[in-house]
Amino acid sequence: MDNSTMVTEFLLLGSPDGWDLSFLYFTVFPMTYLGTLLGNLLIVTVTTADHSLHTPMYFFLRNLSILDMCFISITVPNACVNSLIGNRAISVAGCATQIFLVIFCASVELLFLTIMAWDRYVAICQPLQYPLIMNPQFCVLMTLASLLSGLLYAGVHTGNTFRLSFCQSNVVHQFFCDVPSLLRLSCSDTTSNKVLILVSAVVICGGCFLLIVVSYFRIFSAVLKFPTRAPGKAFSTCTPHILVVSVFLSSITGVYLRSSATSDTFEDMVLSAFYTMVPPFLNPLLYSLRNKQVKEAVRRVMGRQLFSGK
Repeated sequence: MDNSTMVTEFLLLGSPDGWDLSFLYFTVFPMTYLGTLLGNLLIVTVTTADHSLHTPMYFFLRNLSILDMCFISITVPNACVNSLIGNRAISVAGCATQIFLVIFCASVELLFLTIMAWDRYVAICQPLQYPLIMNPQFCVLMTLASLLSGLLYAGVHTGNTFRLSFCQSNVVHQFFCDVPSLLRLSCSDTTSNKVLILVSAVVICGGCFLLIVVSYFRIFSAVLKFPTRAPGKAFSTCTPHILVVSVFLSSITGVYLRSSATSDTFEDMVLSAFYTMVPPFLNPLLYSLRNKQVKEAVRRVMGRQLFSGK
């Protein structure tokens, strides 16, 4: 390797050239973060306190809400604080930690969404076998498997990224550290990194997407074939899930699989905000405001709290 100065810290780009995004960091980001925390905390509280929601569907929804609060907390608070105090520096160790946590949360989120699609398929298409298939032990096992898979997946990508040398610019063209931005800064050969990203995207993201599509195809086929199974209720349950999955996969694919030659900083930042902020923000809105059971449970829990406070 040449005698170039090695990078000891990175500088996160607050705003792309020609753009002033201060209003995002002082208004949109904090409001989205606060709304995400409050909404997901409400779901966690209600699904824990109300015994009628102690079912596999709401077990995974509670896990998803906890994950979403962690997911958005990795990037948004740090970006807002950095913009407020004007400090864009992040250590190499801090950058590696952020990348590891973002990949971990993103991969587990995808696995949880896939499991939830499978749960809806079993509940609607095999209702008599649902209690046997989606038993408590199976739900806990699937959750642990998702977490362990996320740890392994994040560890592989983070380790493969930070084995590279960074001796060019240290400016990360993002509001948080991510793999594509660092690959553009490396002075090492990144071919193996790009191949790994492509293969993992095809196998993991493609595999999960295929399972989700198959699950919903069978669900829609079943409810259209047997109108007595309340197609309206099935569609209202599945539509929010499809929306969240579509936003999440399309935005994260756009960030990780775009060519660096055609990459635009502003577009990358928008797509990154979509996959790190929009799904965690939408989940409580879609699953609570559109879900009669959750709304009734909120009333019961709030009613008990008000009654106990008198």
